[in-house]
Amino acid sequence: MLGLIYNQGFRSIAVCLMHSYTYPEHEEIVGRIAQEIGFTNVSLSSKLSPMIKYVNRANSCVADAYLTPEIKKYLQSFQSGLKYGLKKLNDDESKGVSCQFMQSDGGLVDSSRFSGLRAILSGPAGGVVGYSRTCFNTENPIPLVGFDMGGTSTDVSRFGDNKFDHVFETTTAGITIQSPQLDINTIAAGGGSILSFKNGLMQVGPESASSHPGPACYRKGGPLTVTDANLLLGRLIPEYFPRIFGKNEDETLDTEITKLKFTELTNDINRAHENLDDKSIHEIAYGFLEVACESMARPIRQLTEAKGHIISSHRLVSFGGAGGQCAVQVASILGIKEVLVHRYSSVLSAYGMALADVVEETQQPFSTEFTDANQAILSERLNVLRQESVSKLEKQGFIKENIELEEYLNMRYQGTESGIMVPKEEEGFLETFKEMHLREFGFLFESKPVLVDDVRVRASGKVRQRQDEPVDRQLLELHNNGGLCEPDPNRLKFIKEIFWKVDGKLKALPTEIYRLEDTKVGTFIHGPAIIADGTQTNVVPPGAVVTVLKTHLFIQILDEKSKPREDNPDGAMEAANSSIQIEPVLLSIFANRFMDIAEQMGTSLQKTSVSVNVKERLDFSCALFDSDGNLVANAPHLPVHLGSMSACISTQAKLWNGKLKPGDILVTNHPSAGGTHLPDITVITPAFEGDEIIFYVASRAHHADIGGLLPGSMPPTSTELWQEGAAIFSEFLVRDGKFQEETIIEKLLHEPSKHPGCSGTRRLSDNLSDLKAQIAANQKGIQLIALLVKEFGLATIDAYMKAIQDNAAETVTKMIDSLLEKNREKSLKCTDYMDDGSQISLSVYRDQESGKVIFDFEGTSAQSYNNFNAPSAITYSAIIYCLRCLVDDEIPLNQGCLRPIEVKIPKSSLLSPDDGSAVVGGNVCTSQRITDTILKTFDVMADSQGCCNNFTFGSGGNGPNGKYVQGFGYYETIAGGHGASANWDGVSGVHTNMTNTRITDAEIFERRYPILLREFSIRKDSGGKGVRKGGDGVVRDVEFRVPVTASILSERRVVAPHGIHGGEDGARGVNLWVRNYKNKKGEIEERIYNLSGRASVDVSAGDRIVIMTPGGGGWGRIDSIEKSSSNSNKRTWSKIASGSLHNRKRQQLEN
Repeated sequence: MLGLIYNQGFRSIAVCLMHSYTYPEHEEIVGRIAQEIGFTNVSLSSKLSPMIKYVNRANSCVADAYLTPEIKKYLQSFQSGLKYGLKKLNDDESKGVSCQFMQSDGGLVDSSRFSGLRAILSGPAGGVVGYSRTCFNTENPIPLVGFDMGGTSTDVSRFGDNKFDHVFETTTAGITIQSPQLDINTIAAGGGSILSFKNGLMQVGPESASSHPGPACYRKGGPLTVTDANLLLGRLIPEYFPRIFGKNEDETLDTEITKLKFTELTNDINRAHENLDDKSIHEIAYGFLEVACESMARPIRQLTEAKGHIISSHRLVSFGGAGGQCAVQVASILGIKEVLVHRYSSVLSAYGMALADVVEETQQPFSTEFTDANQAILSERLNVLRQESVSKLEKQGFIKENIELEEYLNMRYQGTESGIMVPKEEEGFLETFKEMHLREFGFLFESKPVLVDDVRVRASGKVRQRQDEPVDRQLLELHNNGGLCEPDPNRLKFIKEIFWKVDGKLKALPTEIYRLEDTKVGTFIHGPAIIADGTQTNVVPPGAVVTVLKTHLFIQILDEKSKPREDNPDGAMEAANSSIQIEPVLLSIFANRFMDIAEQMGTSLQKTSVSVNVKERLDFSCALFDSDGNLVANAPHLPVHLGSMSACISTQAKLWNGKLKPGDILVTNHPSAGGTHLPDITVITPAFEGDEIIFYVASRAHHADIGGLLPGSMPPTSTELWQEGAAIFSEFLVRDGKFQEETIIEKLLHEPSKHPGCSGTRRLSDNLSDLKAQIAANQKGIQLIALLVKEFGLATIDAYMKAIQDNAAETVTKMIDSLLEKNREKSLKCTDYMDDGSQISLSVYRDQESGKVIFDFEGTSAQSYNNFNAPSAITYSAIIYCLRCLVDDEIPLNQGCLRPIEVKIPKSSLLSPDDGSAVVGGNVCTSQRITDTILKTFDVMADSQGCCNNFTFGSGGNGPNGKYVQGFGYYETIAGGHGASANWDGVSGVHTNMTNTRITDAEIFERRYPILLREFSIRKDSGGKGVRKGGDGVVRDVEFRVPVTASILSERRVVAPHGIHGGEDGARGVNLWVRNYKNKKGEIEERIYNLSGRASVDVSAGDRIVIMTPGGGGWGRIDSIEKSSSNSNKRTWSKIASGSLHNRKRQQLEN
């Protein structure tokens, strides 16, 4: 095989084998063979990233194999220009030049050891090293937030405790990388971010004008950008820019084209808001800056608060070419009072590389329990790694006195996968682990053992560094020596009219302009002012003061009124009859803020949960609702939860109207109360103003087991609701601030076991822990809402909650009108069939009297005597998801999307079953078929796989003797083929439409459960053929090592996913049970049984379940339409958003 690959011209190869992180020998054998054949680069995953998680390790290995040859090519070119080339390690006689490269982890490495994997974030890493070395004061250890704003994006990071924050799993350009990296998060907002007005919202980015054509003012025909907004407001000084613009590259910035384009954009915005007084071009420009700063502040909040840090206790460090233009405004939004700007801020990333240490990291897997008995073994292993790391640095010329060692253990609680890289501190590894776990996750497990997965040593060879005097010491010396002084009028360059917001109004104020290099150290300047040089412009707004130091600008934000949008600082409730006009700037800001609340709730839930289902598979949703239960903001979690959560909250709000008080939290999962299926448990927390409920926050999580007939609580053959586990219509989860543990145990454990053949939950401890995690997530939402109310006032928040929904309604109305106009000659109807023969019928038309668009499901089959009945809330979820997909631009996802439509569903039908009907399959199978039906009605695309392929297995519960045994339950949904359309080929092996949960990594799957994953691969040629091909399904082959009960609940095993416009159907799914059978001779034979779409079996050790998921339907008849290459729609990824925060979002969006 390797020879065949080599003969095709490949010279770089990536090798990643299962479990090689702990057993690398097989990879090493493959690597040696590849080198013997002649491959010039061989990347082994066990060498690059010896950590569990097969997919991420494989991604990292492939990335290294792709990048390393390019780096070597660059080095060869670089070396060719040197007389003696580059110095080689261990060659004392070499006359070559010593050359080191910055790595993503913030350390330098010799050029001979530099690899592509470690180079991905090397540039931004230099910036983190730069500000950590020049701005952190060990004598006054205030933590720092790095704010690196460039042209296309902004990088944010944190430095505290005099240690770098490393992460080992990040997403860059859509690829999840597993390698030590500084925790740097990139957002698509920079000086070149394009300003636009779409669907009633002012948007900044994510598109960038880049360097060509660049901003409009660059004289290359570019669009309006953040840079143009700053220029129009006077915050950029054209006189200090080089004359390199224009056709002959001899002109300065073009202010006139910026004014002209802003005038056009302002006219568009004013026409869209005729009820408001016209805005000036300066007000619009400032509004875009507010939106940009809000979007940049959002990830900083998440980066700090998600790890338990208080954002206001930090200093903000500004660097990058555009950092000084927005730093103080971003700091004000975050409540940060001090901003540091180094004199070399515009080149701090390059400067930081000169300050970095040479680093050698050594890491090995080490699976053991952390106990006193194992201390000697751990110390021995760490000692081996210490010697290895020191030896590598000594070979580079470092003596032991200049080598600093950091020791780490990757630790976690047994039964969880949330490992923490714990540094060795005075209190010991265990106490440090507990402290870090409590800070980040908010809880400890007193009875669970602590495990060690990896040992790691980071050795730093200290280089001679330029020592800057700490900022605080410089300030103290100036104060004590009388060195602080007012600005010297002779050093003032000029005064310019610049626009600032003061007391909520935009005003042009005389602003002093200084050159940094000409300003005396100790000068104390009150804002407004601008301090600039040839490479940076630092903005000091009113209410802030700046002190010029030898090494920095030290900016203090003194005046609370300087905070943007601090229109109602006391949070007082405006008069009920006062009229609040909806401003486009605030509407865009609130869209960000509301979504930020939901996202931070989701981050909290994932971190504090225990179960694989929530923490690893991300099967949960968090959302914010108004006082009537209408959805305001839903983080991009599960589509199937979108509309249904609102139905749930509004039902509970009516049920408990006037009966709840502060300290009360509700729990429900019943389909008749807006639920989907019983495993999805919803926790609802009201937010109060006095005794009045002003908002609700809610979190919904899929619990892997809640009792019922079978482990996993997804019985494929259930016909009654009670067979599917605990049913909670509405109960107090917390009452008067007290967790109602006895009530919950009764509901989850005892009540389900009273039914024939049923058991209570098989994993009560996980249920209770995840419910507490949901409470914590809700509490996070409540706290964030309280801050919002304090900042803006309740009436303003309430008005903008309604306005956000109005905005979504208007956008969806336009989209539907366009669709109806496009299809006015067609009858918008579709009927599709389930595997059991039930039909889903839909017709879409406009009601001439009400003007609403009717989604009429008349003709849908009666409710089924199986579990594929879908509560009406699921249909609403499917509709809101499809409507959102059909809108091209980003819009807030909320209840307003449903306002332009009316839904008609026959009572006692498949989509509106009677109380007590089994529904577990309706949420995960029927919902997919509803989505396919809607999309085909509008002729959007062929069918996707139309199923979640729900696979469960487990043990425990009530045995034959009636005795309860705690066991386990595992649940997963399996990817399949995506449907094709006129504009794309279907994607293979993905979750589609109503689900986007992440499947458990293969190595974690095998470590945590008694199984072997025989195969997980693309099911070749299962997608429907056509001008556009449907995506292929997958093959998942699981072998059991102990007896368990296994169940499959699936669709599309009889009726294939349909193609459209002559495209062929995708392949139907297949479920197989491969049994080991002992024949008469005593020999073991395999017998294969077809399990059909719904089955439950008791498997023995050695048995296998093989699931082959459906492919997507194709589009277009091949023999009648020639495929146009111009329409090729390749899957693309953002080149901007990256980091650990983006990784969490991508896990939700792209699985």
